[in-house]
Amino acid sequence: QVRLVESGGGLAQPGGSLRLSCAASGSIVRIYNMAWFRQAPGKQRELVASITSGTITNYSNSVNGRFTISVDNAKKTVYLQMNSLKPEDTAVYYCNGPNPTYPWGQGTQVTVSS
Repeated sequence: QVRLVESGGGLAQPGGSLRLSCAASGSIVRIYNMAWFRQAPGKQRELVASITSGTITNYSNSVNGRFTISVDNAKKTVYLQMNSLKPEDTAVYYCNGPNPTYPWGQGTQVTVSS
């Protein structure tokens, strides 16, 4: 069983930055293919960033150029660096495989507000 634990969320001002972390544990050996999703109130969960083979990254249009996904396999941790935050980035953020494969974690709340 794989367990995903997200952290690093909080309150940020518009234009600010946050760095999210997702630690994987359990029956997972490598985390070369991972993704970050987010779910805003009243909206469906959406994919915002993915990484495959540990290096190939893709981003949704709404975050491209502002967010960066990366992985540290030694720590079995995937990161999401979020810069130039906007109020519309407010959501609960989750990590998982790009085709969500693992049980969802509890997520981490990101609120962007002045």
